[in-house]
Amino acid sequence: MAATNFGGFLILLLVSRRMFVLATLMGLLQQMSGTPYVRGGDSTAGVDCSGLASLVSNVATDRPAFGSRFNTGNEESALLARGFQYGTAPDAVVIGWNGGHTAVTLPDGTPVSSGEGGGVRIGGGGAYQPQFTHHMYLPVDPDAPQDAPAPEPPAVLADAPAPEPPPPMRTPPPSPLDTGVPSG
Repeated sequence: MAATNFGGFLILLLVSRRMFVLATLMGLLQQMSGTPYVRGGDSTAGVDCSGLASLVSNVATDRPAFGSRFNTGNEESALLARGFQYGTAPDAVVIGWNGGHTAVTLPDGTPVSSGEGGGVRIGGGGAYQPQFTHHMYLPVDPDAPQDAPAPEPPAVLADAPAPEPPPPMRTPPPSPLDTGVPSG
């Protein structure tokens, strides 16, 4: 857990892996939102539904976002290779699919899709659409507590003596150039 102390205000930078994965995915998805549906696409220029599911599963498993995509025909084996488990679970990346479409629900419940009324978008039916006959999920960090405790605030020494005040400043002696006569 990383934290920075700015003048007594504790700013929590990273609470858990779950938050980091979610922030990373949301940043990438927001950048791609509105890009076109591209059949077989595998770049920020556009993806199809399985390209988007590939991107999300790759980032969630610390892989490069692009360059390792799957399709609905090999989705099950690809997700198993990435550590996904059968079924659904809360607080997990959940992917649902059938023989022709796939979509994702992020750990916070946000649905993401490509091909549901256009290209990449945040929204849609997500992984829990009734049309999907298969579901797999990835627990983002099963061993970490979901809400990590905040770090302890810095200690305050209540009974410590106050530091000595600085000595009074002495008035410098007059300069030999100072004649006491105003210049003018």
